[in-house]
Amino acid sequence: MQLGLIGLGRMGSNMVRRLLRAGHECVVFDRAPAAVQALAKEKATGVSSVADLIRGLAKPRAIWLMVPAAAVDDSIKEIEPHLEKGDTLIDGGNSYYVDDIRRAKALEARGIHYVDVGTSGGVFGLERGYCMMIGGRDEAVARLDPIFAALAPGIGSIDRTPGRDKAKKSTAEQGYLHCGQSGAGHFVKMVHNGIEYGIMAAYAEGLDVLRAANVGKETHEIDAETTPLREPENYQFDIDLPEVAEVWRRGSVIASWLLDLTAASLASDPQLKKFEGRVSDSGEGRWTIKAGIDEGAPIPVLTAALYARFSSRGNAEFQNKLLSAMRFQFGGHVEKAK
Repeated sequence: MQLGLIGLGRMGSNMVRRLLRAGHECVVFDRAPAAVQALAKEKATGVSSVADLIRGLAKPRAIWLMVPAAAVDDSIKEIEPHLEKGDTLIDGGNSYYVDDIRRAKALEARGIHYVDVGTSGGVFGLERGYCMMIGGRDEAVARLDPIFAALAPGIGSIDRTPGRDKAKKSTAEQGYLHCGQSGAGHFVKMVHNGIEYGIMAAYAEGLDVLRAANVGKETHEIDAETTPLREPENYQFDIDLPEVAEVWRRGSVIASWLLDLTAASLASDPQLKKFEGRVSDSGEGRWTIKAGIDEGAPIPVLTAALYARFSSRGNAEFQNKLLSAMRFQFGGHVEKAK
């Protein structure tokens, strides 16, 4: 099948490579000519403009956008004048599902299909495949099935879930799923990323408790500003974090791919000296929390994980200063030096 793909970052480029390996034809464009040239050497058809990309596709055309969420509307404005009835525009980035609903309605008025694809797999997707959560009209999604099947990981070596043999026919076992109408794909991916925030925070917090398990060996000042450690004999452990992360990977109920990545990070850099600890959020955690509020669904873990990311970037600095100011005002408490 032929596909146009716009946006050749880490994921976009590797998606093209995976499609080429499966025998699909890819026409590609990116603002960075070097990214286009690199894939042209690997048998993709590289073009120098959006107009050239669309001219290079047979009708009805399928164009996949792999650009940041903030750039999608501008990309659609550039692409839409060149599209015709029956064409399909796919957004495989991390757009807000509400935007998908709006875009689908606007494009439908011209007979153009819009498909939203929440795509998970990161830099490992080329070899592992991409998990995809898809929203859009049945006919548009069905026509793209060869593309989804090639990008997806397939059933691989993962054991079948007990009872799946009696379940309805589905592509879920292959690693991709049509979740519903326009917006449904990115809605499911949004919640997926919200959960990801929570899981990552749980690993980080738990391992930090283990890192500090030898606090009883330290000498502590005795003053009014420091809570005393009452039983230092209970905190005399020198825990080897890389080894703990490794043993948890083997048969533990908290084993996961995220733990695999955590173990790899600790094995290569146990003190994590390469990182400053400023953790970004790309939007999905915020949107998940808003959905939880709108639905009345309590999600305290996911909310706390997002707020921890805000704090990691120094966004709590003023709050903390104000806390210190209040303590000084009511009790004369002076901040302790670091």
